[in-house]
Amino acid sequence: MNSITVITESALLTQYCDIWQNAEYVTVDTEFMREHTYWPKLCLIQVGGPNESVIIDPLVKELDLTPFFKILGNKNILKVFHAARQDVELFHHLTGQLPEPLFDTQLAAMACGYGDSVGYEKLAARIADAQIDKTLRFTDWARRPLTDRQLLYAVADVSHLRPIYDHLSEQLANNGRRSWIDEEMGILTNPATYENPPEEAWKRVKVRNAKPRFLAILREVAAWREREAQRRNLPRNRVIREEAMTEIAAHAPTNVNELARVRAISQKVAESDMGQAILRAVNQALALDKNCYPNLPKKVEKPRGLAPLLDLLKVLLKMRCEQSGVAQKLVATVNDLEQFAAGDQSSPLLTGWRRELFGELGLALKEGRVALTVANGQIVAIPQDTEATKLTESRRRSKQSRKRSELPRRAEKTEFRSE
Repeated sequence: MNSITVITESALLTQYCDIWQNAEYVTVDTEFMREHTYWPKLCLIQVGGPNESVIIDPLVKELDLTPFFKILGNKNILKVFHAARQDVELFHHLTGQLPEPLFDTQLAAMACGYGDSVGYEKLAARIADAQIDKTLRFTDWARRPLTDRQLLYAVADVSHLRPIYDHLSEQLANNGRRSWIDEEMGILTNPATYENPPEEAWKRVKVRNAKPRFLAILREVAAWREREAQRRNLPRNRVIREEAMTEIAAHAPTNVNELARVRAISQKVAESDMGQAILRAVNQALALDKNCYPNLPKKVEKPRGLAPLLDLLKVLLKMRCEQSGVAQKLVATVNDLEQFAAGDQSSPLLTGWRRELFGELGLALKEGRVALTVANGQIVAIPQDTEATKLTESRRRSKQSRKRSELPRRAEKTEFRSE
């Protein structure tokens, strides 16, 4: 195979960063592992520059990554990723900053007719005529030395990304949808997207008990677990399992003996520093004023007739996406459609490009200004004559009223004949 540059020295990384400093864009990917840690362990950084794609080895302790992090923060250089969310979150954790400006080829492909959540392998095959070896996707990237196959697989993640970006960028310019992607990139480069307050961790735990005291204890214990997992860099369930947390919340132990009687908590754990930390969390919850207890979010009752309307909106969404060559998942989730159908003004379908593509027509369908029908074997939306519709409805109601008014007279006649 052709020689692949693996950067393990700070001086060499600085040389490449000096080259990338003048680039219009660079393609970026990472390989990481998080099976045994809370935070992802960065194992490789792949970068595609104008003339060469290289690999940076962040596991080399002496390697100073600062010059590369400056590239990520340089607002004059576009950073191109595929399925960027986890990579961006990783760099945000390492540096406290977000790569910006940003371009995600997966989202761009969804706006250009390549389907829902299209994978890198498919894009590489369709656009760059390249075949990616999928068998190395779940390899151990932390083990050294890396094999030639691993290096080839890793560098391919950014080398083919350049022609993919060029192609998609041209398509977006032609179909006028670059502003759509810019809007989506605003979400990926918003720090709030990656905030995960420990105080909110309890909401991810599946519970059946909705009693406020139970939830208050669960909130405090889950927040402690989240901070402890972060501090020790361990998966949450390696600190304490969810089942144990719900048992603690149900029994509300206030001392070591009571904690030791909770299933999944041994006497040894109850007497340890960890046990003391759990008891402090429980007692902190119990000390709260009842007005400060949390509640499960109330399920919003869906208005009658919402299900048929939701079905119609799904048909309309599919129709519009097929007509426009846009992936449905990019436009709306089922939850988005439910919000829209229920009249929730915070629905994303009422703002930006989503309103333009779907929202306006969806409102027209809800208000009876358009109807769905079949023409030449295709679902189409046709405008409704509002005045004619009102007249038809008025005649229908009038006819029903006449039928109801005739019922008593018919009953009287029947009674008369029976005498």
